[in-house]
Amino acid sequence: MERSYSEEMRRIYVLTLFMFSSLVLAGKGAGSIACRRVLKYCQGNEINIPRCVEDRMRHCKKGKHLLDGSEKDFYLRSANSSSAARVDTVYGHIIHIPSEAVLKSTLSDSDQEVYLIVSVLNSSLFEATSDKGSPHEQVLGVWLGDQVIHNLFHPVRIEFVNVSQNESRKCVFWKMSHNSEQGSWSTDGCNTIHNNTDIVCECNHLSFFAVLVSPDAPDPVNIHRLEYITYIGSCLSVVFTLIALMLSLCHRQVKADHSVIIHMQLTGSLFLLHFFFLASSFWSKAEGAACLSLGLLLHWALLGTLTWTAIEGFHLYLLLVQVFNIYVRRYTLKLSLLGWGVPTITVMICGVGGSYGKYTLTENTSNITSLCWIPTAAVRYITVNGYLGLVLLFNIAILAVTVVKMRQLRLRTVQAGRKVRRFWKDWANLLGLSCVLGLPWGLAFTTKGAISLPGIYIFTILNAFQGVLMVLWFWSITCKSNHEEQSSKDISLSNIRS
Repeated sequence: MERSYSEEMRRIYVLTLFMFSSLVLAGKGAGSIACRRVLKYCQGNEINIPRCVEDRMRHCKKGKHLLDGSEKDFYLRSANSSSAARVDTVYGHIIHIPSEAVLKSTLSDSDQEVYLIVSVLNSSLFEATSDKGSPHEQVLGVWLGDQVIHNLFHPVRIEFVNVSQNESRKCVFWKMSHNSEQGSWSTDGCNTIHNNTDIVCECNHLSFFAVLVSPDAPDPVNIHRLEYITYIGSCLSVVFTLIALMLSLCHRQVKADHSVIIHMQLTGSLFLLHFFFLASSFWSKAEGAACLSLGLLLHWALLGTLTWTAIEGFHLYLLLVQVFNIYVRRYTLKLSLLGWGVPTITVMICGVGGSYGKYTLTENTSNITSLCWIPTAAVRYITVNGYLGLVLLFNIAILAVTVVKMRQLRLRTVQAGRKVRRFWKDWANLLGLSCVLGLPWGLAFTTKGAISLPGIYIFTILNAFQGVLMVLWFWSITCKSNHEEQSSKDISLSNIRS
């Protein structure tokens, strides 16, 4: 009986020892997975694939040999602290690891050999809860040794090749959340460099890296709404400006006022701007010389519009500040040469430099909006953003002087019974002048950050309908001028009769 009991206890002991040993071996086996098999293991056994790959890739089984690059999505290279490391993928992406990072990964043993691992993953493995955009199709995971590498003085350099250019694209890394199983894309510690068709990411740490596609772009629903607003507004602007030009030609006076001539020149530039914008949008699929020509004409019309808004400001300054002694010989001819000459010279220089072609405005999986425009970012910043900034600064100063002058005139002729009426009239005049001086273009600088979407909507509405608003403003002041002239004639006649 005792013998039977002792044999039973021995069997339980052996079974327990066997189960414990199996668990330990299983744990060791999971921790020593071959590096090239980590991704497949995590896809089959884990819910949070990025965290699984991040943890197990640091302690995976490297093997005695180095891969020869036969696996296009996995690369293993030895690294020594005395030199930098580099991996070239078959996709053309290049990863540069500085010697500082290699030295940090070896800790105190500077002669220790470490392994650089690069894995090319599909972006579908990463699901962020608060993404502002979608990442590039490929994500590069980079690991060096067993240590977490961060706060590098000399950054890691990752080159993503053949990425369609868009200034809103940014280099990001996958930031793990310590309190949950979720993660998100972050730009912390990363700098983005646009280099022709490549995007270079310089980051002070190692992780999963990608290029976030248009993180500040609106969602497809808002994109479609903005497109409808733009096309409707531009079509109406073309119609209104064309009618205004035709009426001006039909009722042309022998010697028109300088202000009327300048207004019509600005109206004509707006007509050309919206017309060429619609043409560039509808024929954006055109290739070669056709798209180049449309881009050049659109750029020329935009620069012409901006130049004539600056001329409007200059003429307003002469009328309000100079008042007397403002005669300039061949004034309108000189203004016309300036208004159309500056844009012509600029687009000729840009055209010789080959700056025009197809430009992608917004891009996602379901919608691509392109335009025959200026693909080169440097040319856009200088000839559009820079020129627009100068014109706005000049016209804002003119508007400030105008407001001061209007205030002084009102104080001289103030009447208590008409204060409220004149207040609203002054505000209407101020808004009209703001439109004439092109101040709505300044909203282009507010379409980033927290007010991005509202700023885009306001900018689109005001500038798409700018031709309509401008013509209505011109007609209002023309009708007012004719009414005042008729009233003065009636008063004169009544005085003569009396």
